[in-house]
Amino acid sequence: MQTFDTDDAVRSARAVFWERGYEEASLPELERATGLSRSSIYHAFGNKRGLFDAAVASYLREIIRPRLQPLADANVAPDALTNYFTGLRQALSQADSLQSHSGCLLLNAAGAPISNETAVSQAIAGYREELKSALGRGAAALHPEMDDGARLQLATVLSSLVIAAMTLSRIDNAQALATLDTALALLQG
Repeated sequence: MQTFDTDDAVRSARAVFWERGYEEASLPELERATGLSRSSIYHAFGNKRGLFDAAVASYLREIIRPRLQPLADANVAPDALTNYFTGLRQALSQADSLQSHSGCLLLNAAGAPISNETAVSQAIAGYREELKSALGRGAAALHPEMDDGARLQLATVLSSLVIAAMTLSRIDNAQALATLDTALALLQG
């Protein structure tokens, strides 16, 4: 019988993977973070990779999709896109947040050997597509006069700026914030 909260264990492991990366996250470190024994990790998740997959699913469900939700609604508000970038900038400016010093769990994985595994590369590609699509809906709400080609171009540029900011936040948070300021200036200009 399982005596631990699976969601809590996954969140704790997610923080380790987010900060350290899949390859650098050791089983003893994951055991300490989750409070689980190795046998409990293997019983509940199959292996370290299964725990990582659960952490990625949790990251998408609890971190990414709530932030994108206003851009995914049937009726996207005209200010939803600006609000998205303002909220992301605020999250990155909080010195104690994982995002401010660890960027994006999925983008970190994209630059690591784990990205060669099909399920992980598909999750990363799916995230990029979901982001671009949501930003495109936000662009359509903000600029209803824009044609499809211009909207796709704007969504591509904006998603690239998000990816750049989330990647930079690991090494230069000030530049990550400046990248988001560029996106906000683009939306206001």
